[in-house]
Amino acid sequence: MANIQRFVDCNQKTLKKTFSYYIMHITVAMLVGYFVTGSLTMAIALSLLEPTVQAVAFFFHEKVWEKKSAQ
Repeated sequence: MANIQRFVDCNQKTLKKTFSYYIMHITVAMLVGYFVTGSLTMAIALSLLEPTVQAVAFFFHEKVWEKKSAQ
């Protein structure tokens, strides 16, 4: 549990930014999914799956950029 807390403490800014991006991405994905499929159920499913994977990728993308900026 202490490792998780240390991870959160050390990455708080990036985690907040990732969460903000995640909410925005879900909203956009749901709207696009609904307009493309006409199905609210399919739009919700798509909007939760794809942005979740993207949010994880975004977090690690940010960490790489932070390391490059620190050099």
